[in-house]
Amino acid sequence: MDLAKKVIGPELAEFENHFKEAVKSRVSLLDRIMQYIVKRKGKQMRPMFVLLSAKLHGNITDASFRAASLVELLHTATLVHDDVVDDALERRGMFSINALWKNKIAVLVGDYLLSKGLLLSLENKDFTILTLLSTAVKKMSEGELLQIEKTRNLNFDESVYYEIINGKTASLLASSCAAGCASVTNNENTIEKMRAFGELVGMAFQIKDDLFDYGDAKIGKPTGNDIKEKKLTLPLIHILQKVSPALKKEIIYIVKNNNNDKAKVKFVIDHVKQYGGIEYATQKMFEYRDQALLILHSFPISPAREALEELVRYTTDRSY
Repeated sequence: MDLAKKVIGPELAEFENHFKEAVKSRVSLLDRIMQYIVKRKGKQMRPMFVLLSAKLHGNITDASFRAASLVELLHTATLVHDDVVDDALERRGMFSINALWKNKIAVLVGDYLLSKGLLLSLENKDFTILTLLSTAVKKMSEGELLQIEKTRNLNFDESVYYEIINGKTASLLASSCAAGCASVTNNENTIEKMRAFGELVGMAFQIKDDLFDYGDAKIGKPTGNDIKEKKLTLPLIHILQKVSPALKKEIIYIVKNNNNDKAKVKFVIDHVKQYGGIEYATQKMFEYRDQALLILHSFPISPAREALEELVRYTTDRSY
């Protein structure tokens, strides 16, 4: 991500100031929690996509910074709520909000972040950007609920998996790119192309995340974690279509009933590797990446385009 940081370095620094201002509160407890959230910032990929998408089609404006802040506010809110739902005690190597301040406060903090994002857009009449991001939040909720619904029987095909990750992950990245573009142009065709570009990148990003579950690298969550949470991801879905009915039944039984047994989880992971699940998912991930790059390359070459390409490639080449 070095090129991205070089191309929009000053803008990223300015964005951080915008974000700090956006989360301030006169309630001392809330302000203390907001300072903690700012301190534990992640890679800030989504704000980068917003700002680079804006720079690709014009000059970054105050509306671009507000769009980036809105994206980060909404994304952070969903992470805070996710940690409550998953009973997670860590986030990005630091204690989660619910670990430090308990669930009730964490839920209210997530609500506060959501409302701050909505007000930021409404107060500045950024209605197009607000519509794009509100649609993403709706899709994210639908994606999570669809996954919960389908987890009950653990028997669905690739199309349902793609629908889930489109909602859970790709929708926010799609809206980030579209919002960045909409902050500098009213051209609906261009905004839609950037939305489609972001969606494809988001699909590749989530498949990469799911592949980590079958690797050996330390990435912040243990290997086999998706299996322990009874989540069917692409590598496993693919091999379930290939193995014998008896083995398929055994694997599904393990995921449903023995998902905390390390030896049983290893048995599933070994079979995913043996039957080509990793290779298949990797191929699909690269297909999404290449479709995204095809859209990106339809725009004139520029430092912003090169930086976006670097970010796209980072999503599939990253080691964590």
